[in-house]
Amino acid sequence: MSAIRLLVLGAVRQHGRAHGYQVRNDLEYWGAHEWSNAKPGSIYHALKQMAKEGLLRAHDIAPSTVGGPPRTEYELTAAGGTEYFALLRAALSRYDEKADVLSAGIGFVVDLPRAEAVALLKERVRGLQEWRGTVTGYYTPKGGTGQLGHIGEIMDMWVHAADSGAAWTQGLIERIEAGAYVFVGEGEPFVGVLAEGQENPYATGGAAEPGGGDGTPRQ
Repeated sequence: MSAIRLLVLGAVRQHGRAHGYQVRNDLEYWGAHEWSNAKPGSIYHALKQMAKEGLLRAHDIAPSTVGGPPRTEYELTAAGGTEYFALLRAALSRYDEKADVLSAGIGFVVDLPRAEAVALLKERVRGLQEWRGTVTGYYTPKGGTGQLGHIGEIMDMWVHAADSGAAWTQGLIERIEAGAYVFVGEGEPFVGVLAEGQENPYATGGAAEPGGGDGTPRQ
């Protein structure tokens, strides 16, 4: 799975309707450009591609404040909402997702009911434990077989990754079960998006709005 699709769909969903620069600004505000492929070109491409796929609906609105053609705003379609939640559930439950996909899933975890979020994360723990078992089924960490030489370090790395991933996930489960965070249907959610015109202190390309009608920067 590509993290960019989940990130872009989730960012648009949080606004209801959002233009490309707004989505980019939010993702940079979350630091997603540091831990995922959420770079400007990828973001604008994902918006256009998912609009072609029927996951987003594009609306041309007033021209950009710096001139140029009308700016495009996007909103999720019914199919886009279905895709968003499918990606979110997979990101939280699959043990073999890359770190950027898991990070995106954690960023939107409160869009699910609390009990479902816990169930999905428990599924991830089970997957990690089963994966660990496939490694230790023929290899014992810390000097078990003595036949793998330095290749044993790879096995040790996998076992450590499984153990640390399961421990971290279990800690998150316990915090959620203890009442941490506001999940869907429980009250006012945490606001993690920038208001229109609010300056982004983490922006990589400056705070000025780009001039392209679809949100792409001017050349």
